[in-house]
Amino acid sequence: MNSVIVTGASAGIGRAVAERFSQMGWRVGLIARRAEVLEEMAGRMDGAVALPCDVSDAQAVQSAFDTFCAEAGRLDVLFNNAGVFGTAAPIDELSLESWRQIVDVNLNGMFHAARAAFGQMRRQSPQGGRIINNGSVSAHAPRVHSVGYTTTKHAITGLTKSLSLDGRAFDIACGQIDIGNARTELLEALAARTPDNPPPMMDVNHVAEAVLNMAALPPEANVQFMTIMATKMPYIGRG
Repeated sequence: MNSVIVTGASAGIGRAVAERFSQMGWRVGLIARRAEVLEEMAGRMDGAVALPCDVSDAQAVQSAFDTFCAEAGRLDVLFNNAGVFGTAAPIDELSLESWRQIVDVNLNGMFHAARAAFGQMRRQSPQGGRIINNGSVSAHAPRVHSVGYTTTKHAITGLTKSLSLDGRAFDIACGQIDIGNARTELLEALAARTPDNPPPMMDVNHVAEAVLNMAALPPEANVQFMTIMATKMPYIGRG
């Protein structure tokens, strides 16, 4: 049985991805902070393991990976997904506390998970695996008042490229999926701010299917970067 860890698995994109992998027979490790939600999910998903922890805590992340791999035997895929949008504000109104929280989750958290996955994939036999980082269309075209989120998502592109190079010697592939306007709790909250002009959205299950397709490729193939988005969102075009 193939194995995958999904961070940010308790809601939104992470939850949809975890459920889709489980439906396809994968053993799924569920990482998020809300233990009760993860336990409920694991109870409905054959072979799933609830791994409650805060991704900004490096030691807790490593412990979660160790627990899962002890049960699953190996780690084939990490979907490195946990993230927060944070406070929407121009830079001079964004508190340092809010900035640090965004960086802790979106950048440090993804680093901690990638580090734990890379180490496991390098040590296991047969060696190798795949890391899929959740970037964002914000890595290319930001929303207004998104300086924290956008900055960290640009950093994830650098993480993806570095892991792709460093992983070659160990058969560890790394790719990135940049997602635009999937219907999740996060986007619904953003849309509520402009109820007269809601953004175009797509079903989050299309994202889950795309991640599964990336994960299921043979070792010699890799989707380096994929963009999946609501067709009519204003990402392509000029004012």
